[in-house]
Amino acid sequence: MSAFNEERVLSVHHWTDTLFTFTTTRDQSLRFSNGHFTMIGLRVNDKPLLRAYSIVSPNHDEHLEFLSIKVQDGPLTSRLQHIKVGDTVIVGRKPTGTLLIDYLLPGKRLYMLSTGTGLAPFMSIIRDPATYEQFEQVVLVHGVRQVNELAYQDLIVNELPQHEFLGEMISKQLLYYPTVTREAYRNTGRVTDLLESGKLMADLNLPALNPVEDRVMICGSPGMLKDLKRMLEERGFKEGNTVRQGDFVIERAFAEQ
Repeated sequence: MSAFNEERVLSVHHWTDTLFTFTTTRDQSLRFSNGHFTMIGLRVNDKPLLRAYSIVSPNHDEHLEFLSIKVQDGPLTSRLQHIKVGDTVIVGRKPTGTLLIDYLLPGKRLYMLSTGTGLAPFMSIIRDPATYEQFEQVVLVHGVRQVNELAYQDLIVNELPQHEFLGEMISKQLLYYPTVTREAYRNTGRVTDLLESGKLMADLNLPALNPVEDRVMICGSPGMLKDLKRMLEERGFKEGNTVRQGDFVIERAFAEQ
């Protein structure tokens, strides 16, 4: 059996000149947990060209959704950014990753800290009923450079609270904190600085970050991962992984595409 499925592109949405979303069909055999990533790509010269992508769509959806940057000279994204409805994309059959709520110890609050396309895995996690059953409060932080890079903002703010099944839980438990670094906006500053200074918690009327009550997931640039890991460990948080639950987990699978 092949390690990949060939899926058909169903929709493409370009958020900016450097950011786009696309959806594909989903083979019925594909199973994944919310927060997982898989290898996706295109055939180039009859060989698969692949990169790791978090799955945006929750595991109960019939289709798959992915969020991608556009790198003009990137081996994959220089091609992927031009896909159209009806094109074929290769999707790996073995999703994996560390951004699962199963890898966290029980806690009161779940912080999901993301920059750029690091938002992707958290879009599936905030649409998982188990997330709201396990945590009293769910805090989604998304840091970008410019306001138009706040992908899915309308979905998070306006559509999900009206969701037929999840709406009530999302309305009561989800706190969304978008922040911008290069333009004026209601929240400004880097995620690391907002956390270090305590401004993030103050703005959301939450207590100081602590390992007794809080659990943290992190997905973003390598520098952000390194800084937040250090900050959390200085506060007594212990990292979890696929074999041992912890106070925080990090996804390290992504590099420039």
